[in-house]
Amino acid sequence: MRFRRGRIGNGLAVLAGARPDVLAAAPGARAKFVALGGVLLSTGGLALVSMAFAVHMALGVWWPLALLVGLGWGLVVVNLDRMLLVGMAHDSSLKRNLVLAVPRVGLALVLGVVIATPLTLQVFSKEIDTEIVTMQAEQGDAYRASLADDARFAHLPELEERIATSEAVVASGGVADAGLAVVRAEVTARQAELDAAVGISRELEARAQCELDGSCGTGDAGTGQAYVEARAAADAQAAVVVSARSALDDAAAAASAAESRSASLAASSLDTDRAELARLSEEQDRLQASFDSTNEGSGGLLMRLEALDRLGDRNGTLAAAQFMLSLLFMSVEILPVLMKLLLNFSPPTAYDRLAALRDTGDVEIEELAQESRKTVAIAKEELLVMAEKERVDRQKEALLARRRAALAEVAARTQAPQEAPAAPAVAGEPSRQMWDTGPIRELARNAAVRTVRTVRRRPQERVSTTV
Repeated sequence: MRFRRGRIGNGLAVLAGARPDVLAAAPGARAKFVALGGVLLSTGGLALVSMAFAVHMALGVWWPLALLVGLGWGLVVVNLDRMLLVGMAHDSSLKRNLVLAVPRVGLALVLGVVIATPLTLQVFSKEIDTEIVTMQAEQGDAYRASLADDARFAHLPELEERIATSEAVVASGGVADAGLAVVRAEVTARQAELDAAVGISRELEARAQCELDGSCGTGDAGTGQAYVEARAAADAQAAVVVSARSALDDAAAAASAAESRSASLAASSLDTDRAELARLSEEQDRLQASFDSTNEGSGGLLMRLEALDRLGDRNGTLAAAQFMLSLLFMSVEILPVLMKLLLNFSPPTAYDRLAALRDTGDVEIEELAQESRKTVAIAKEELLVMAEKERVDRQKEALLARRRAALAEVAARTQAPQEAPAAPAVAGEPSRQMWDTGPIRELARNAAVRTVRTVRRRPQERVSTTV
């Protein structure tokens, strides 16, 4: 168990950027590096969970697959954090530490925001789901209003009103047609004239009867002059009543015919209007249903972020909780970098001094090795030059030896033909003394001339003397 625990601790220390050889010489720094490695694993775990939630919320991926994707993202985050730590070696310079720390802290903040957002959304998932339902209803109403304003469906209200009017006209037999108001006004006017004529006629009839009875007028009963005049007036008014009734009947007949025509026309256009209304209503319902289907499944990551912002705008407590939670996750993410930065500001530890010594020693050893390799290379080059010189000298000696042998052979060949005819001449000439060197001198002169000519020839004109 202790061995396994030690292996885990060593793994965490290496993950935090520790060098095993230096750590073995300075075991006091092991706890610090193990703690840093644990923090790195914590950030990787948060990144894993965050990416799994994000992939599941945004894409609806199966949870095991989402966890695999989250595992990959967690490894990436751990590697990035490890790179940030390893790149910050101990340095007592404040300026250099700040220059190294600013971009790393900025990158850590970005990673913290990316990791904290899905986790925050998951924490407030119930409130966000409720807000998403409200947002989807609002979007549905807005789309419905946009369909009503659409040019394709702009005349739907007018069409519905026309159908209702046509149905009323057909149901009433044309009476409900507002276009027949003039005709009905004519009937009303004729009715008023008839009523007025009938009233006057009744009044004149009553006056004539009163004159006949003697109960009014002149007071003389019987058919006197007053009665005759009253009767004549009553009869004349009766003719007016008959004429007014005839005019009323004509107006009523015209109105009835107009109502019949209106009902017939309304019935003929009603079917066409109903078919057009059904087609447009069906198209509108189809578009609305398609939008509602898309809208119900639109609870992705972007909408959840918008819902969280709306909740935060309306609820200050939720906004404060959201801020603190995001700050917590971001703090966990940037904790390794901040911790490494704070450690750099402290005095160098034994581990730091040993690491610097090891690095300096490695550099010196490498410089010595480089110098040794350079010296060996120079010596090898000198040996190669000397060997090449010796080879060239040997070739020169061999060439000169072959040339001397060739000259000697040419001289021998030249001397042999001149000595052969000299024997018979000796018999005809007087004998020479031993000290007479004339012929020998002549032969030596001829051989020297040939040798000089051979040497003075150009290299390309020389005859090969290879035996």
